[in-house]
Amino acid sequence: MTTAAYFRCPKVLRRLRLGPLGAHIDLYAARLLKEGHSYQSGARCTRVVADFSVWLERKRLGLDDVDERTVEQYQRFRARHRCPFMTDRPALYRLLAVLREVEAIAPYVPPVPTMLEQIERDFTRFLSKERGLARVTIIRHLPPLRRFLHEHCAGGRASFQKLTRADITRFIERHAHDQSPRSARSMCWTIRAFARYLVYAGHITADLASSVQTVRSWRFTTLPGYLSAVQVRRVLDSCDRRSTVGKRDYAVLLLLARLGLRANEIATISLDDINWQASYLTVRGKGRRRATLPLPAEVGNALVDYLQHGRPRSESRRVFLRHLPPHIGFLSSSGISMIAVSALTRAAVDVPRKGTHLFRHTLATQLLRAGASLTQIGQVLRHQDHDTTRIYAKVDIKALRTLGLPWPGGVR
Repeated sequence: MTTAAYFRCPKVLRRLRLGPLGAHIDLYAARLLKEGHSYQSGARCTRVVADFSVWLERKRLGLDDVDERTVEQYQRFRARHRCPFMTDRPALYRLLAVLREVEAIAPYVPPVPTMLEQIERDFTRFLSKERGLARVTIIRHLPPLRRFLHEHCAGGRASFQKLTRADITRFIERHAHDQSPRSARSMCWTIRAFARYLVYAGHITADLASSVQTVRSWRFTTLPGYLSAVQVRRVLDSCDRRSTVGKRDYAVLLLLARLGLRANEIATISLDDINWQASYLTVRGKGRRRATLPLPAEVGNALVDYLQHGRPRSESRRVFLRHLPPHIGFLSSSGISMIAVSALTRAAVDVPRKGTHLFRHTLATQLLRAGASLTQIGQVLRHQDHDTTRIYAKVDIKALRTLGLPWPGGVR
């Protein structure tokens, strides 16, 4: 009886089994135990499901009526007559997943997409199948696409024939200053790719992609931010390595500081990617490229400490897991970015922009000052374009002074 792991009183256990969901309450509690929920979290989720079951009975609804629609109806009822909590919705949708696994309710039927949603799906399929873009890259281009569709294609596919070069120019001019120059360039890329998709799909014949303007931006106008060796040590020491979260964060920060990995590369590291005998790590980089990196002893010891004494039990093969249940790998790179930002904040490091790339810039700067060439730095950071590494030449102030011409008239 898995529900007894969260409740002991026989009266409470009987009350939990009321309604059409009572026969599956133990199955739901088993899922909570498997995901590693604490007593407080598991008990609250179970109570929400039991209250949902009672609500169904009062509404004279059966198990066959349980789906996303009834969950949303109950959520509105709960908002008016209960004390809702942020975990209520995930708890109920977890219930739907459990019931569908045992085929107790009908499978999920996706809602019929709207005209604009269908256009968005077709475009993302084009980017994935025809252009070979990764899912993360495609997601980044969806916000400007949605804005363009709502402003100029509200009528769906019927609006494509009415698009003109002037419409695209006005859209870019209107929104270019809403964001940074780099984001504005990304927006232009999205509109240009969408115009090419329209021709590819046969919706239009005119080449509107050539009318997409380019937002000017200069890559080498600013110096890359970096940390000193003292600041890096302060950030690492800010982790409480006696706690499980501290062990995880310390290992993540070492991968950032010593190997210069990107956030998404750390988030996707699998247990199978570490070769302990040969002391190397396989990394899934940008563009679906794989690279093999040496595993320094300091980083390896931190990983061992986390895997043996800090990593929660889980069926996931990801190295780094969420501390809160369910114990699964990070869904995106944002979790790794938050670890870096939190550590920099704890260490009171005053930098303009806090993030994981700050550690890549720091590693490159340290290598440059140690005498490494730009080519060697590019190999360590796995840059495909040499121009990407050239920005670090500006950090070597001493070498740049030798290139400066003397001021006419002498020093004043």
